[in-house]
Amino acid sequence: MNALMDTTRNPFVGKLGRSILLTSDLDYHIIRTSMVIIFFLFGYQKWWAYEAERLVPFISNGPLISWLYLVFSHQGASWLLGVSEWTFGALLLAGFWDKRLGILGALGSTATFIGTVTIIPFMPDGWDPVAGFPAMTGNVPFLMKDVVLLAVSLYLLKQDLVRVAEQ
Repeated sequence: MNALMDTTRNPFVGKLGRSILLTSDLDYHIIRTSMVIIFFLFGYQKWWAYEAERLVPFISNGPLISWLYLVFSHQGASWLLGVSEWTFGALLLAGFWDKRLGILGALGSTATFIGTVTIIPFMPDGWDPVAGFPAMTGNVPFLMKDVVLLAVSLYLLKQDLVRVAEQ
């Protein structure tokens, strides 16, 4: 018997195990929706000069994205990131109806967060000079959220791949 359904051990756990929260795809839909919102809002920011300037320490120190400034201006690199984020957000949104498009969005999302997570070890002044690692300072705490977003991207990729394979 499924431990979540076993009401003899703990009635609360049994009720929770039968709830819509655990018997449906609610978690999957909430995670997908959250990623769509994140990509649309962060993508919007990239159209403004203040954000292009705010990105300088991130892009300049990113081993996988520092080339953007060689090819584009600061604002051009910001626009490219904004278009990419809107594209991945739109693909993730379309993934509600077509899992193949969701796979493309999740792949783009995964690439995005691999790009940002790899900045962490190269960010100047990212660790407190007195306390040292793991005491974060500067821009590193902002980037740490991307570790979770990378995990979420991989989760969505797996879920969509499984759903397409089951069709």
